[in-house]
Amino acid sequence: MTTIRLKTFIKAPILTVFDLSRDISVHETSTKNTREKAIAGKTSGKINLGETVTWRAKHFGMYLKHTSLISEFKSPNYFVDEMIAGVFKSFRHEHIFEETENETEMIDILTYEVPYGIVGQLFNYLILKRYLTKFLLQRNNHIKQTAEM
Repeated sequence: MTTIRLKTFIKAPILTVFDLSRDISVHETSTKNTREKAIAGKTSGKINLGETVTWRAKHFGMYLKHTSLISEFKSPNYFVDEMIAGVFKSFRHEHIFEETENETEMIDILTYEVPYGIVGQLFNYLILKRYLTKFLLQRNNHIKQTAEM
């Protein structure tokens, strides 16, 4: 199992950052490089508890699908999306929001397992973990820029 932890400080109210983080179109805009598109479930607006979204995106030269369920939700501090269908063995992304004096701290905790035994573990070690970290950093930067406008 692999865990990626990131913190992003955003000069905006907590509810603004929380809502941008669960907005389908904001996610699509932040992932233009991978052509990420919501194709089933919740495909527009802000995703909520119990809702699913299926993403189609191009990663490593292949189009892949990933379906997530919002399994936990406490506005404006926390939500979790968990993979219910996709290429990972398991995938859980915790989104945590804490308000400080003049900004919101956005914390990502992404925990996942790769399939394919030792080959998958080697791919994760050499490529995937860095790739996913960069993917999240780009997404977070887009949320930060949008919120601070």
